[in-house]
Amino acid sequence: MNLGAPEIILILVALVLLFGAKKLPDLARGVGRSLRIFKAETSKLNDDDDKPTVVQAQAEPQAQPQPAPPQQIPAAAPSAEEQARQLEEQAARLRAAAQADKRP
Repeated sequence: MNLGAPEIILILVALVLLFGAKKLPDLARGVGRSLRIFKAETSKLNDDDDKPTVVQAQAEPQAQPQPAPPQQIPAAAPSAEEQARQLEEQAARLRAAAQADKRP
């Protein structure tokens, strides 16, 4: 699927007509945030897969195997959608604070 200049221009004109010129920067900003969060999450998954598991060999075999220590379940990291929502709320609070500072 090769897109030439006329197709790209047509797509841009359709976007401006659908969303309006004022909404496009906000839309692009939101998409950029989502992509950054998605990229960070996928790199974390790849890092987890790349870590080798450590196997410790015992010098002398023991008569009775020792019980394994209880596994600690790490706290679940917030999802990308939850992180995006939190960032949006933080941005709204900052905007409101900036507006309050501008008023005399």
